[in-house]
Amino acid sequence: MLNTSSTTTATAASGHAEGVSNDEFRAAMSRLAAGVVLVTAQEPPLDPDDPGAPVGEDVGMTATAFMSVSLDPPLVLVSLREGSRMDDLLDEQPLWAVSVLAESQRHIAGRFAMKGRISDRLLFQDLPRARGEITGAPLLDGALATLECRTEQRVTAGDHTLVIGRVLSAQVPGAEGGPLMYFRGRYRQLG
Repeated sequence: MLNTSSTTTATAASGHAEGVSNDEFRAAMSRLAAGVVLVTAQEPPLDPDDPGAPVGEDVGMTATAFMSVSLDPPLVLVSLREGSRMDDLLDEQPLWAVSVLAESQRHIAGRFAMKGRISDRLLFQDLPRARGEITGAPLLDGALATLECRTEQRVTAGDHTLVIGRVLSAQVPGAEGGPLMYFRGRYRQLG
């Protein structure tokens, strides 16, 4: 007879299969280099029926869990911590944008990744940017590429939400330099 009591206890106590701790999982995944993006969206107006109502605040977050999903139709995926401000916003606002950060934009990645950060309004204050024609979301000047997206599907996955978006526009503005990378817990340059 198979004894499963120790496996059940180990899984229940840590939330993971036996032998995999949070620290071990983080350490292993930190060895996977990833590009860095800024995901942005604009909160809907406070009163959508009143054209004079104030427009909602711009919101942004740094992400490394971002990838292409499909060419036809063009789909991308971003992973958001469940219950985060961006997760909550994209649950009600289907339009959002992505700026693929250049190596010279490390300060922007750090600014939008801070814990206990100041308001998003202040984070965007001095950043050169344009408004997406389709989404109204901020698109950073100097980004290697920009995408405007509409949410197609949301999938709960553990403590994150996977947001799959249809790409409505894609631009490659011709920024100089390489991509900003994240590896072993630090921002890095390619090469």
